[in-house]
Amino acid sequence: MRQSRRAFLSAALATAAVGALPPPTRAERSAPGRLAEQIIAAFDRLPGKKALQLWGPAVDGVAEWFVALHADAPLFCGSAFKALVLAEFLRQVEAGATSLEEPLALDEDAYSPGAPVFNPPYLSGKVRARTVLEAMISHSDNTATDMALKRVGADRVRQFIASIGLHRTRIPTSTRQFFGYIVGDADWRTITWSKLTQILEKDAFKPNPITNDSQTMVSSPRDFTSFYARALQGQFFQQQTTLKTFRAILSLADAIARVVPLGVNAFMKGGSIDFASEHALCLAGGMWIPKRWVYFGMMINGTDGGPIAEVEQLFGATAKQIFTWVRDGLES
Repeated sequence: MRQSRRAFLSAALATAAVGALPPPTRAERSAPGRLAEQIIAAFDRLPGKKALQLWGPAVDGVAEWFVALHADAPLFCGSAFKALVLAEFLRQVEAGATSLEEPLALDEDAYSPGAPVFNPPYLSGKVRARTVLEAMISHSDNTATDMALKRVGADRVRQFIASIGLHRTRIPTSTRQFFGYIVGDADWRTITWSKLTQILEKDAFKPNPITNDSQTMVSSPRDFTSFYARALQGQFFQQQTTLKTFRAILSLADAIARVVPLGVNAFMKGGSIDFASEHALCLAGGMWIPKRWVYFGMMINGTDGGPIAEVEQLFGATAKQIFTWVRDGLES
């Protein structure tokens, strides 16, 4: 049975659908090989529109390795963008503009749907910034995300994105504004928590497209891979302690336990969404297998033809299989 709009908006936002992919092209790979062929074949069996990149830089005399499929395709990425908010927040901590111990306001100005940790409207008060960032990543809490975005400024995050060359990546000003826009409210820029909850309770609105020119969340596997390959090595930070914090928070993502095999250290952000006939899933990050790093972005959009629970289960199983093949293949 199709999920109601209210149920969708009350769930944690993670990934949403769906722009058109470019015409199919041959999969890229560093050289023909069984591992690359296995990955492409497995991922290509997933429903919907697909985009993928995995990249292992050359290390200790071992050649670079990568495999990609539509890696430049700009797709709606949902909560995966929150890793970029985390990075910019930590950069501002280094610059002395904020602190991980700074208390941030948890109140109606920040409340947003899909907040399993801060649970509006039942919790309010002050929360230290590090706890906010952990909630944003560990359970994709949208209220925490808006608290972080408000403190550092969405435009500052956009400036960071542009400065590091992620030309296919766009983020919303806040998740609440995103929700307000897609439910079709004319005052989405200033929509209050009270008004948004009233609209969702009625469940009788005409939605705007999730991929749009006003409030959206778009990236590509190549942008994600480029970001993580540098961020997880500290290239955007000045201090080792900041890098350790960045890795520590990204290691809390709830997707890790579901898709990462034993023997791999993973740092990622991902999630899922189910809206009417639009389904999408995304995983992006980096993993350390014995002796080398591998960075990745994998996304599927528009997976019509089956319940999201079944699609999500298939996507997770495929991701875990791919990560297992990479662990075993590159280790050997």
